[in-house]
Amino acid sequence: MRIFSKSTLTAALLVAGSFAPLAHAGMFDDDEARRAILDIRNKVDAVNARLDSKADKSSSLSLADQSEQLNQEIAKLRGQIEVLTNEVANTQQRQKDFYVDLDNRLRKLEPQKVNVDGQEVSIDPNEQKSYDAALASFKGGDYKGATVAFTDYLRRYPTSGFAPSAQYWLGNSYFAQRDYKNAIAAQQVVVRKYPDNPKAADALLNMSSSYTESKDKVAARKALEQVIAQYPNTPAAVTAKERLGNQK
Repeated sequence: MRIFSKSTLTAALLVAGSFAPLAHAGMFDDDEARRAILDIRNKVDAVNARLDSKADKSSSLSLADQSEQLNQEIAKLRGQIEVLTNEVANTQQRQKDFYVDLDNRLRKLEPQKVNVDGQEVSIDPNEQKSYDAALASFKGGDYKGATVAFTDYLRRYPTSGFAPSAQYWLGNSYFAQRDYKNAIAAQQVVVRKYPDNPKAADALLNMSSSYTESKDKVAARKALEQVIAQYPNTPAAVTAKERLGNQK
């Protein structure tokens, strides 16, 4: 179907109006001609009005449709933006949690500063765990297991801040098993290697006990005298004096 523009229709009507009188046998007079022209103009105006009305309605409908489509696209984009924003926020939170967890794990693997026998030392987490496990065996009455655990600890961590304590408890583990020879040897290491450690005086006391159980009273007495001489201002020295008094 062919579509004509408003200007085309207007021109067509004017031409039709102009040539219409030629179809009649006679000529119009001036009044008739003016009336005919006015009538044609009125018809053209009416057609133009109808065309304008249709164009306006079509334009309005078109704009309304476009506006609705745009609103739908905007709503869709806003939804996508909200989804992406949430995803970004969730990703950032997961990354934050990951790095916090990683930092905590790394911190657990790093040496920690702890106070051992009055001194601050750096202890690896595995050192601490192994020492605690060995000491737990001793306190739980598993003296044989404690002996193995402390021996292994000293082999693996010979320079550990817990080494003097591990050596001391190794001697006590032997003593608890009535292995006095090894108990004395273990405590001698404490006295010789760690003379300034607070456990050195107690190690001498334990040596004296081992000598006493081994029926070596002379060695037992010398150990007590050594406690008093080397560590006079300690609780161990007080105990040594009491034991010496009881031997008289």
